[in-house]
Amino acid sequence: MFISILLFLASATFAAPTVLSQSEVIEIPPTVESLGEHVREYYSETPVLADIAWCESRMRHVGENGAVLRGMVDSDDIGVMQINTRYHQATADELELDIYSLHGNLDYARFLYDTQGTRPWNASRKCWDKIASL
Repeated sequence: MFISILLFLASATFAAPTVLSQSEVIEIPPTVESLGEHVREYYSETPVLADIAWCESRMRHVGENGAVLRGMVDSDDIGVMQINTRYHQATADELELDIYSLHGNLDYARFLYDTQGTRPWNASRKCWDKIASL
């Protein structure tokens, strides 16, 4: 099954997020592979969120220069879960979650999932629906 997922992912084409310069460097596991393992473990009870993370950012929170990832289509989308700051920054601030940090981004995504389900990530639904069906 894991090989099937890899084959699907290797053959799929997705829009990758871009990076905007920021001075904040986030402490994350040293490789994309270990970050992916961390995200899958973090969302072990809600594996669809790990699938969403793959589709939204390819399990990346920062770019090679250490700046937090920004979305290609909407530069207000940030981090591994591509949380949109325009819609969610105020609520994240109320919850005292730093969505620019890896764990704040993951925690806020869990909050979104608990309150809205997968709806905030409907734009990438075709991708994560395929992963879930494998």
